[in-house]
Amino acid sequence: VITRPEMEIGRYHWMYRSSRPHRYHHVPALRGNISPLGIQGCFECCIKCLGGVPYASLVATILCFSGVALFCGCGHVALTGTVSILEQHFSTTASDHALLSEVIQLMQYVIYGIASFFFLYGVILLAEGFYTTSAVKELHGEFKTTACGRCISGMFVFLTYVLGVAWLGVFGFSAVPVFMFYNIWSTCEVIKSLQTNVTVPGDQICVDIRQYGIIPWNAVPGKACGPILENICNTNEFYMSYHLFIVACAGAGATVIALIHFLMILSSNWAYLKDASKMQAYQDIKAKEEQELQDIQSRSKEQLNSYT
Repeated sequence: VITRPEMEIGRYHWMYRSSRPHRYHHVPALRGNISPLGIQGCFECCIKCLGGVPYASLVATILCFSGVALFCGCGHVALTGTVSILEQHFSTTASDHALLSEVIQLMQYVIYGIASFFFLYGVILLAEGFYTTSAVKELHGEFKTTACGRCISGMFVFLTYVLGVAWLGVFGFSAVPVFMFYNIWSTCEVIKSLQTNVTVPGDQICVDIRQYGIIPWNAVPGKACGPILENICNTNEFYMSYHLFIVACAGAGATVIALIHFLMILSSNWAYLKDASKMQAYQDIKAKEEQELQDIQSRSKEQLNSYT
């Protein structure tokens, strides 16, 4: 015969499973690199970290750094070679090209500032890419966007647009010395080709630097003709400056492409942040309504219990 206390003890064990005697169950085999405690392995952590990398911003940053480095480094050396060519062959008087030397020196200092600014700006845009990528990844989670963050993203869009327009002008300006050096180089090639044809003298073919406006018209000699011009084209300063100006122009073009790429990325990220803010407002309203519904239900139960 089972007594009442024994029945109560059996009922207690049935209702609370934790009080039952411990039983050993078969543990299934682990798959992948997940530990028994549910902690992700190294492979899963690496995949998760790689999933949060803004690859588009990373590519644009590398392209921007490369373009700015080519433009600043090659442009600085090419300007120095240009001054050397002018002083030795086209303007022997220092007062004639004094203004040009000051302008070139100022441009070299500007190049230092451009390199420093775009290094910092590229790092900031890459960090902003990481921020917005995490915002998109956690769009339906606990991520909370702020109005300040959205304003900063909008400010970056505007600033990148302005810099892109400015670099279009820099790209066009960097093509001017390439055009000048190409004209000189093509003239030298014509002189070389005329050496085989003695009917046309090469001394009549000249290049006048004064017509480009970089030195005044009273500069002496101001122009080079025939064999003198050919010797100028054969110097290392001319060869290096010509090719460095080409590389600098290509670097400016790469920077323009990088800024356009950044502009597209920032615009899309700003749109994602705007959607995230709307989703956040919707979730807050929904949570508030659910809380009010729970409060009403709890009050109803309390009133029902008080009546009963």
